[in-house]
Amino acid sequence: MITLRNEKLQVRIHPKGAELQSLFGTGTQTEYLWKGDPAYWGKHSPVLFPVIGALRNDRYRYNGREYTLPRHGFARDLLFTPEETAGHMANFVLHSSAETRQVYPFDFILRIRYHLAGMKLQVTYEVCNPDADAPLYFSVGGHPAFALPLEEGLRYEDYHLEFEHPETAGRWRLRKDGLITGEVHPLLEDAARLPLQKSLFYEDAIVLKGLRSRRVSLLSAKEKRGVQLDFGGFPYLGIWAARDAPFICLEPWCGLADTAGHNGELTEKEGIIRLSPRAKWEKSWSVTCF
Repeated sequence: MITLRNEKLQVRIHPKGAELQSLFGTGTQTEYLWKGDPAYWGKHSPVLFPVIGALRNDRYRYNGREYTLPRHGFARDLLFTPEETAGHMANFVLHSSAETRQVYPFDFILRIRYHLAGMKLQVTYEVCNPDADAPLYFSVGGHPAFALPLEEGLRYEDYHLEFEHPETAGRWRLRKDGLITGEVHPLLEDAARLPLQKSLFYEDAIVLKGLRSRRVSLLSAKEKRGVQLDFGGFPYLGIWAARDAPFICLEPWCGLADTAGHNGELTEKEGIIRLSPRAKWEKSWSVTCF
C-alpha cells in the first residue's frame, strides 16, 4: 500500500488496480471514502479501463475477430507498478501484455497519477499508444465511492447532490444485464439539487449525458462535511450505490456501457476514444474534501 500525505489529507493506494482505498481528512478526522465492506461491495475506487460498463453479451468485435471482456474491463484487477512516489504524489503504470492482448488486441500504456494539494486529491489518467501503425480504441473512467453518512447520527436521506448549474437531464435507464435501454426517465427538471435516497439505485446506476455542470457536490444541511467532484473533460457522469448500501459513487466517465441494440463493433461504440499511433491522451478529475 502506498501512502501519500500533506498537512490536511492522507490517502492510501493499492498497487492492485492502482486503487484509491482511503481518503482521510487529518484535520476533520473523517474518512471520506467507502470502507469496501464486501457485504455490500468490496471495492473503494476502481479504475475502469479499457471499457466502461457492460458489453452486450460481454463481447465485442474488432478487425473481424470477437473478444470477451467483463464489465468495466480488466485494469481494476491487475497489478500496476509504482513508478514514482513522493510525500504528496504517486504514479502507477500498467503496460499491455500477452495476457491483456488475449482479450484486448492493443498495445497500451496506462498511467494513473495521484496528487495532493491542500484538501484536494487530483487523479489523472494518461493513455499512450506505443503502436507506430494502428490506432488504439478505449474508454476510461473513475468509480470513487464516498461513505454516507460522513458523521454519526445522520441518515442517508440527510444528503443531496448539488450540481454546478441547474440541469434538465433525464436518467438513461439500464437493463438487468447493465446495457443501456435507450429509454430516458425524468430526473432533473431545471434543478441543481438531487435529494438522495437509497431507492434511487434499486434499478442500477443513474447514467447522465450532456450536463452543463462540470462539478457536483455531496452535501448535507445538517453538517459541514462533504465532497466536491470536479469532472471537467469527462462527458458522462454515473451515480451508483449497491442496494441499501451506506455509500454513493460519483463516477466521471469517458465512455459508456453498450446500448441494448449495439452491433458489437468496438469502433462504433458510443463514447469510445480513438487514439492515433504514437499519440498520448490525458484527462483528470479531482475531489475536494471539507
